[in-house]
Amino acid sequence: MTRRLLVTALLCAAGLPAQPRLIPLDARDYRKLIASHRGRILLVDFWATWCEPCLRELPELAKLHKRLAGRFQLVTISVDDAEQEADVRKFLAKFGVPGPHYIKRTGDDDAFIRSVDPNWSGALPALFLYDRQGRRVRSFVGETEIGVIEAAIRKLP
Repeated sequence: MTRRLLVTALLCAAGLPAQPRLIPLDARDYRKLIASHRGRILLVDFWATWCEPCLRELPELAKLHKRLAGRFQLVTISVDDAEQEADVRKFLAKFGVPGPHYIKRTGDDDAFIRSVDPNWSGALPALFLYDRQGRRVRSFVGETEIGVIEAAIRKLP
């Protein structure tokens, strides 16, 4: 048994959630991510462990995803530095945030931000809602009530 499988088995046996995998993501990967979800409603959440509103919002998004089971796909993208990856994994596991989980890795943060939305300053939390054709239909930057996000998702066919 590999070391990773052994650690996962021990965590499960102890009743602890397995640590989520974080997939590195740059601007090109982001475009591929959006394209790969065509046919489904997609809600992309940019967040960080140092962002207090993000830490309040992300567990609520996980609950919304569970409540609207199958209605949309939630994707989380941490903008934390590599040194915080352990904290990112712990937070995601603690609140049972569904995956996939990504972590931004790019040499040019400004270019990455512009590639997501030219009007976005990079402020967090930031949510981007995409329709089934892969078009961004709504952006939520800053603290947003979960009911507003839910209503936007429910409006999409």
